[in-house]
Amino acid sequence: MPRTLDVDYLVVGAGAAGMAFTDALIDHADVRVALVDRRAAPGGHWLDAYPFVRLHQASMFYGVASTLLGDGRLQVEGPEAGLQERADRDEVCAYYAAVLADRMLASGRVEFFGGSTFLGDGRVSIGEGGDGFAVPDSCRIVDATYLAPRIPAVSPPPFVVAAGARVIVVNELPQLDAAPRQYVIVGSGKTATDSIVWLLGRGVEPDAICWVRPRDPWMLNRAKVQPDPVVLLGMAADTMEAARLATSLDDLFLRLEEAEVLLRIDRSVTPTMARTPTLAMWELALLRTVENVVRRGHLRRVEVGRLLFDDGIEAVQRDAVVVHCAAEGLRRRPPVPIWGGDAIRPQPTRTGFPCFGAAMIGYVEATRVDDDEKNRVCLPSPYSSTLADWVEMTILGTRAARAFGAEPDISEWANRVALNPARVPSGYRASAELDVVKARLKQHREPGLAALGRLSETVRSAGAGES
Repeated sequence: MPRTLDVDYLVVGAGAAGMAFTDALIDHADVRVALVDRRAAPGGHWLDAYPFVRLHQASMFYGVASTLLGDGRLQVEGPEAGLQERADRDEVCAYYAAVLADRMLASGRVEFFGGSTFLGDGRVSIGEGGDGFAVPDSCRIVDATYLAPRIPAVSPPPFVVAAGARVIVVNELPQLDAAPRQYVIVGSGKTATDSIVWLLGRGVEPDAICWVRPRDPWMLNRAKVQPDPVVLLGMAADTMEAARLATSLDDLFLRLEEAEVLLRIDRSVTPTMARTPTLAMWELALLRTVENVVRRGHLRRVEVGRLLFDDGIEAVQRDAVVVHCAAEGLRRRPPVPIWGGDAIRPQPTRTGFPCFGAAMIGYVEATRVDDDEKNRVCLPSPYSSTLADWVEMTILGTRAARAFGAEPDISEWANRVALNPARVPSGYRASAELDVVKARLKQHREPGLAALGRLSETVRSAGAGES
């Protein structure tokens, strides 16, 4: 029989969600936590990420509530001068290691078990053939893996690779001994754009890149996602004004492009994907130099010298290196009650920003008793894939923010937490510009939400917007 660990919580997953939840929980409740992960260290998918990846948004929006990631500094040089710093892979991994050691383990109330697997029924195995442990029936299970991202490094290519074809995962790109005549980048999302920007930044000619882009994406302008109330509230006002005026789904996104909230790579193509990762204008300019874009749907098979799609064949150089960048990333799974009968499942509690959502869930778990009450004040908001999904995400995310914002203690807590993109920090200097932004948001919010609801209903009735 495995030993029984005397803990109040078993948190499964030491990635962004599990770490943010645990940090907020122990900050507001005197409890003991067992934190388990199949990896040997905290950090989740960052431990497997490609070496040139950086956070897509400001560092201060990521991590745990008690400990700022980075210094909250503006970049002072380079193409993003004036925008908030963005941590790279090594900085994120070091941050999580320090939070675990200095904050959680040092508290004496958290134990970490790396290389472990949750077996269900309150049982955990450690290593291969290890005895592991069990938790008491009273222990709450926290499934911090419900929305765990899938990345190319741990996901097989979604296409067949024939003998002799050169296919690598994005992580291997910097390790190539010799440059091929052609790089084939497979994927429509942020990993693909990162890879192309990295190649171009190292002198690869745009003509040497073939971009297999099954769907064109809408992307969020990074300059609009900054920890400044004027900027963030201004983006919200622009979004609701565009929604109020939009006559269709595509018209909504074109209006958001005109307001420079959203970006698209090719202005001659109407995107159908709206996962909306962030992108800077300098990156957009580089991506637009790649003209060899293949839009034949999903790649089915890679052979030497050619790519096979459902609707045809595309020739490539015989020595081409095909770079696998096609993984789900942020997973669109159906929103479920965060407090379920079998487990607590952290999910975003406003549009996007998963670290803030997980931290809030930890705070609410620590400060409230009844699960129905917790679910009332913490509503889940799903990620998006299609344009219709994005509308749904925006509606549900706004409702979720209203639900927790109506609770005085949660609102006060959220306004102290740097992870919260919409906070107005204590001591923030009042200004006429901020007053104007607040007035615009107040003017457009209700009509905009109503318009989004009508638009969503129209799309559902027409059967459009399916993934």
